[in-house]
Amino acid sequence: MTIENKASFSIPSILAIFAAILSFNVGAILGLVFAALALIFGALGIFLSLAPGKRGGGLSILAVVLSVIGVIAAIIKAIIKAIIKAIMWFF
Repeated sequence: MTIENKASFSIPSILAIFAAILSFNVGAILGLVFAALALIFGALGIFLSLAPGKRGGGLSILAVVLSVIGVIAAIIKAIIKAIIKAIMWFF
């Protein structure tokens, strides 16, 4: 009788996708923080997924891609907020 261990997702890959999703749901500064966390956890998740018995490589790659998009979105949010603040200053 043999016992097979199912491959499990690595914790960093799960944290990476959560951080990437959160980066879109907060303001500019926190968005950058969560995007950076997603990038770090995603890279770690990709590395860990190479080990036998671990999954989450695809999830980690998705988190890295989303974190890059999250950084761009956070920068755009910050620019728009600065423009609105400048316009309101004149009125």
